[in-house]
This record gives sequence, C-alpha cells and structure tokens, in this order.
Amino acid sequence: MKKSISIVAVAVLATSMFVACGPSKAELEAKAKAAEDSAKQVAQADSIAKAEEAAKMAAAEAQKADSLAQVAKADSIAKAEEAAKGGKKGKK
Repeated sequence: MKKSISIVAVAVLATSMFVACGPSKAELEAKAKAAEDSAKQVAQADSIAKAEEAAKMAAAEAQKADSLAQVAKADSIAKAEEAAKGGKKGKK
C-alpha cells in the first residue's frame, strides 16, 4: 500500500510540474495578440505598397499622356509651318 501511494504521489508531482512549466494564460493571450498585431502590420504595409504602386502607375500614365500631347502639338506646329511654306511657294 505504501508503495502504491508513493507511486501515485510521484505521478501527481510529475504531472503538476509539467503543467506548471507550460505557458500561462496571460502568456498565451499575449502571444496571440502579438500574432494578430503582426498580421495587421503586414496587411497595412501591403496596402501602402499597393497604393504607392498605383500612384506610380498613374504618374507614369500622366507622363505618357503629356508626352503624347507634346508630340501631337509639335506635329501640328510642323504641319502648320509646312502648310505656310507650301502656301508661300504656291504664290510665288
């Protein structure tokens, strides 16, 4: 009987030590909150990166449109000058 009581006592003591070595409820909650905060930060950084990329694309499109407008303006000026020269040649 003494032997079985001491075996049970050792088993209970060993089990309680394993339970005591694990993380506490507060530690588990802190770890979960840290993981959630990290996920929020990643999502926010991703959103910011997408917005910056969209702004770059819009700026590139605006620059392309401006460039095309300048080319069209230069072409129309060149055509007008050519027409003016052609008109003068015809009058001579």
